[in-house]
Amino acid sequence: MGKQVWRVVVAGGAAAVFTAVAAVPAGAAEGGVSFSRVQVNGGKPIVIGASKEVAVPASFRMATTHQWKFPAVFLYRDGTRDQLWHAIETSDCIAAGRDVCDFNETMFFDPSVWSMRNSEAGAWKVAAEVHFTGGGGDTDAKGLTVYVKRDSRLTVNASPEPVSEGRTITVTGKVTRANWETRKYGSYGGRTVSLQFKPAGAASYTTVKKVQANGSGGLRTTVKASKTGTWRWVYHGNSTTGPSTSAGDSVVVR
Repeated sequence: MGKQVWRVVVAGGAAAVFTAVAAVPAGAAEGGVSFSRVQVNGGKPIVIGASKEVAVPASFRMATTHQWKFPAVFLYRDGTRDQLWHAIETSDCIAAGRDVCDFNETMFFDPSVWSMRNSEAGAWKVAAEVHFTGGGGDTDAKGLTVYVKRDSRLTVNASPEPVSEGRTITVTGKVTRANWETRKYGSYGGRTVSLQFKPAGAASYTTVKKVQANGSGGLRTTVKASKTGTWRWVYHGNSTTGPSTSAGDSVVVR
């Protein structure tokens, strides 16, 4: 089992991590350490819901001749003391050469345990940091951007079921997204959502039309019944909110 580093930070700088600097310095190896091969979540956005813990994989390489402890990569906002993570677990050194170690890391985010602000959704920068056993350490910005997003959800209902060919099918639903402050999902009004259809026996869906949700996140539209198949809603997300796809609702056309 690798070493575990459990650390809690309140965004906004209420708690320091390793250093007391107001912002993460740019550049590399100012403190005698070089960080490289930094990856967070495979370059994909981090999508967090209202209540479940999210484990995010990360990895990096560190080269130094210093005696060290607690190396890690973390998320921060440039020009501020804001950092975002609730706990971090790092592996032991995976030797990659003399005085060179590779590390696997997991960042944990849990809105059901730790307070999160909705304003924390959006772009974050990535930095790497290490503490030296004799005091001091090094913190380097790595020039990477990671988007942290609020999870979204969609519901669907298509009726009547069954329906005669040529008659009208009404498709309704609702789009909601995680509110980290209330720890619940709330209405997400004004979103543009795609209505998709997959005929019976087909392998894929096709977009039929785009519909804008009302102020309460409600979706409603009508289509002509032409063939038996399944209807669903798809929301493609934005810079602060993750994408979502509803379950499918099948309608038999007679």
